[in-house]
Amino acid sequence: MFRRTFWFTTGVAAGVWATTKVNRKLRQLTPESLAATAANKALETGQRLKDRAVGFALDVRDNMAQREAELGEALGIQNDPELPAPRRYTAIENNRSNPKYIDPPMHSYNRNEDH
Repeated sequence: MFRRTFWFTTGVAAGVWATTKVNRKLRQLTPESLAATAANKALETGQRLKDRAVGFALDVRDNMAQREAELGEALGIQNDPELPAPRRYTAIENNRSNPKYIDPPMHSYNRNEDH
């Protein structure tokens, strides 16, 4: 009697376990689930590629600065050369006494005034 009950309970448990596994796998194979999985994988791959590209760009910049310093040292170029003071030019002179000032033309370029 106990032996039959044991095997009956074992069979029921195995059936429930197998049904749960099959239903879970069927839900994973639906088109919506497959699309979501593919989208998640694409996002992860894109993030990894972005991280690698940024890391590569930073490595290139660091190595470029290092090589530039090596070349500057080998050629005897100073890192911070003395530059002359920046020159400032005025874009428009408002002073009429300035001989460079150009008076506006006496005639108009409006075509309607000619007629």
